[in-house]
Amino acid sequence: MTIRVLLADDQALLRATFRILIDSVEDLTVVAEAADGQEAVGLTAEHRPDVVVMDIRMPNLDGVAATAAICSRPELADTHILILTTFENDENVAKALRAGASGFLGKGVRPEELLSSIRTVAAGDALLSPAATRALVTRFLATPDTDGFLALPDAVKGLTDREREVTALAAYGRSNAEIAERLVLSPLTVRSHIQRAMTKLNARDRAQLVVIAYQSGLVKPHTAS
Repeated sequence: MTIRVLLADDQALLRATFRILIDSVEDLTVVAEAADGQEAVGLTAEHRPDVVVMDIRMPNLDGVAATAAICSRPELADTHILILTTFENDENVAKALRAGASGFLGKGVRPEELLSSIRTVAAGDALLSPAATRALVTRFLATPDTDGFLALPDAVKGLTDREREVTALAAYGRSNAEIAERLVLSPLTVRSHIQRAMTKLNARDRAQLVVIAYQSGLVKPHTAS
């Protein structure tokens, strides 16, 4: 199945470069380009891409607001947002994750890393390296969200002990295979626990599960291992 991508960046040259790269592989295709956040929201509603590669700083409507607008629409629940930024620990990145983004990349990303990242978020997985996640959590994510992007659900209390354990390890950046090895479970069982936790917490993907885990106090930054 071909992954459909929308590019949102105010730099026409960068969009053109990304389009050439993405269209050069068989499993990815660019369906639309947006030069600002407002256009990104409209074109996302029109084309229903699998992934929006979103610049965080754009005119008219920035990437954070555009992400929030897209992720708030139930009919766009299958669209995942990949944030591009020059500053990986920018507060705006944390806001974008709270708003529903699936992960982020620096603009200096290698070509093969960009392609791999698009595939990762299209599959519903989080693009959050443990180091980057720790930096964001320490500075921004482990505090209450005063901007209202992501309400902390009471449903956290409804997780089973195993779901809490698996969610905590996912929040520390562990892969399903690593969690399975640590808890002596099969990767398929781990994936099932993750999916059930996401459903209970109304998390659109794994990245949102991570944000909720920290903001709800389910896990603490200093306990990561």
